[in-house]
Amino acid sequence: MSRVQLALNVNDVDEAVEFYTKLFGIEPAKRRPGYANFAIAEPPLKLVLLENPGQGGSLNHLGVEVADVDTVDAEQTRLAAQGLASIDERGTTCCYAKQDKFWVQGAPNGEPWEIYTVLADSITFRDETEGHDQCCGTTSAEADEPTATACC
Repeated sequence: MSRVQLALNVNDVDEAVEFYTKLFGIEPAKRRPGYANFAIAEPPLKLVLLENPGQGGSLNHLGVEVADVDTVDAEQTRLAAQGLASIDERGTTCCYAKQDKFWVQGAPNGEPWEIYTVLADSITFRDETEGHDQCCGTTSAEADEPTATACC
């Protein structure tokens, strides 16, 4: 199963969760401080809400969630053949999940796209000890602390 991911910055995650629960008729699949995501079956969508006061209503990043690591690898190979560069991240923790993913570079307006699969749930938003440089399209130099606000 694949589905498009839309990650939105919101001013108040509680208010946004209330709205999107009503809009889609389902509860969030995951809820953490400053963070929520909805796994919507119809239309197939992963909606991620990242609390970033003052940035509400803006796009954080886009993605495609795929079923497994083999699909991540196949998509990375396919996109490389099309001339799109990528930043590889394997075994990274981001958005309260352990993931294998890569970030696509070269979108015409600079919007960050990730292709990823979730390997396991995580109790932390981001693991600073992993040595990975990115989370949700920002470098660790841009993120002072491992929170949704700082990271994304």
